[in-house]
Amino acid sequence: MANAPKPTTVQKESSSSASNLFATLTIPICIIIGILIFKFIFGDRSNFIDGGDPDLHETMPKPGAYMGMAYKGGFIVPVLLGMFLMVIVFSIERFIVIGKATGKAGLDTFVKKIQGFLNSNNIEAALAECDKQQGSVANVIKSGLRKYREMETETNMDTDQKCLAIQKDIEEATTLEMPMLEQNLTVIATLVSVGTLTGLLGTVTGMIKAFGGLANSGAPDQAALATGISEALINTATGIGTSTFAIIMYNILTSKIDKLTYAIDEAGFSIIQTYASTHK
Repeated sequence: MANAPKPTTVQKESSSSASNLFATLTIPICIIIGILIFKFIFGDRSNFIDGGDPDLHETMPKPGAYMGMAYKGGFIVPVLLGMFLMVIVFSIERFIVIGKATGKAGLDTFVKKIQGFLNSNNIEAALAECDKQQGSVANVIKSGLRKYREMETETNMDTDQKCLAIQKDIEEATTLEMPMLEQNLTVIATLVSVGTLTGLLGTVTGMIKAFGGLANSGAPDQAALATGISEALINTATGIGTSTFAIIMYNILTSKIDKLTYAIDEAGFSIIQTYASTHK
């Protein structure tokens, strides 16, 4: 029994490495895809008046051609597009991981079943239910139930010590499972701030170009002025949009993790209370 936790630890380390590799590959890939979308979709000649070359200063986007307008936003737009794609990809990945951690059935239903089996002192049925449920929550509860069963044959400890041992086992299992759910959330949280700051950088560069158009001797360069203002506004909108989406997804994902944590705490409390009440 002393060696039982080792496979779990190896599995968690392997999952962590896979998650780190996923993050390492996803970030540059999303940036590259953002650049390709910017160059070949936003920069398509059909988005510009008379099919002109979009890279020419005097070529303007067609009225209502928002992709052409975005192309005129400058070199920061593809970076912001890449960040937006990162939020989408990492959110989907976290939804999949959290969904697997939840298990096959609803958490509320699962916890109620476990509580029912505990009330009838049917530990084996509770363990079987954990095997059916699968996922991180079931793994933590199963660890606590195994410790529960182990403590029933323990003769060198009193009830309080046994309850403490069960609680400690549940906490250790939770410590192994929970970090896997929170991985890559830091990327989404970082994009909340970085998206806004990058959009602000684009705003500043756009305004520099706009004021450069005004600084010409004689009549202002209207094309340069319009392009600079357009770049500033497009980068502002894209940066704010990326940050807003990142905030929404981060809050949704953290609330789901909090729900898993609450389910573990609720089931763990039931296990300890049941043992304490049946082994006075």
